[in-house]
Amino acid sequence: MSTIAEFARASREASRLLAASPAAKRQQVLQLLADQLQSARTEVLAANEQDVAAARAKGQGDALIDRLTLTPARLDQLATAVRNIAAQADPVGEIVEQRTRADGLELARMRVPLGVIAMIFEARPNVTIDAAALCLKSGNAAILRGGSEAICSNRVLASMVRASLDAAGLPTDAVQLMPTTERSDLLELLRCDESIDLVIPRGGEGLIRFVAEHSRIPVIRHYKGVCHLFVDQDADLDLALRVLLDGKVSRPAVCNALETLLVDAPIAAQFLPRVAEALGKRGVGMVACPRARAFLATARDATDADWDREYLDLMISVRVVDGLDEAMAHISRHGSLHTEVIITRDAARAQRFQREVDASAVMWNASSRFNDGGELGLGAEIGISTTKIHAYGAMGLAALTTQKWLVSGDGHIRHPELL
Repeated sequence: MSTIAEFARASREASRLLAASPAAKRQQVLQLLADQLQSARTEVLAANEQDVAAARAKGQGDALIDRLTLTPARLDQLATAVRNIAAQADPVGEIVEQRTRADGLELARMRVPLGVIAMIFEARPNVTIDAAALCLKSGNAAILRGGSEAICSNRVLASMVRASLDAAGLPTDAVQLMPTTERSDLLELLRCDESIDLVIPRGGEGLIRFVAEHSRIPVIRHYKGVCHLFVDQDADLDLALRVLLDGKVSRPAVCNALETLLVDAPIAAQFLPRVAEALGKRGVGMVACPRARAFLATARDATDADWDREYLDLMISVRVVDGLDEAMAHISRHGSLHTEVIITRDAARAQRFQREVDASAVMWNASSRFNDGGELGLGAEIGISTTKIHAYGAMGLAALTTQKWLVSGDGHIRHPELL
């Protein structure tokens, strides 16, 4: 078997051919892939059932099982996302800036692919498809390194991508699945800085920190999603309750789920009993500060560590705060730069919250669950960056490109005095 370095070099060679390929060819690959996701769903679901059964046998938690599981509906959503990506404008070759200097020298900046992107992920087989589709559309080769929990699913899905590449006449090594899930091979991959341009890890905080600490290659980081909902004293409480339930209950194991509820003191007595009833009916446990516990009979005392906790489960932390400034100070100390929400009818306070709170997405009277590439119009996302360089927030096609200068002259020189 080839070494990991040779494996990475094969991706580099394929990336050059892919970057030069016509947009129509890359679009064709995605259309073929979307068709396969629906026509071969029996094979995909059978492989996924093996992964889920193995995970249950190992006693894995509900949050991991949820991320691991594929269903017919989720496969349909994946196929739709791939078709949406295929239908988007091709970013490769787009001129994003153009001007002419006084001396006639013409300057432009053009979008170009990053090159080779390594995706390191855990029990998320959908990432195999999302990452491959976004990389291919943006002219990038992809190396996919999934976790052992999803190995059967990932092998089937990656083979479908490679079959689609082959059918369209593009190099199959433009998308490669790491042949093993051994940590030693991952460490070797993270040293392949001459072949790989960017690493994007998706998974638990431990995985992301491991990748960031050991990689010689730039890493897009997103350690966790500690997302807050602040209910201002001037909030519509019916609206606030809807947004809370959607953010906490709809899918608690995802990174844009709510983990902390902050309630303005003047409305705590009115709102928190409704929260206790609504969350209690849906099996959500609570930890709370002493002021909030006065209205939450089933909540236990929150510890200092709870305010930094990403539960990924039917749990939430609750705190009563004295106004907008205290809410923003809490978010500044305990937020993860992911998603923050304010519920209020006061436009001035909402706009201040949106300006001053540091997060990749800041919502006003809308659920945290909208911080998602598909919901934000990207078709799909390859991840959410909370590190700001070179992207901040949900990363779609444009975030998988960089820009190069194009300079056109007519014999222009910088130092004519030397002639």
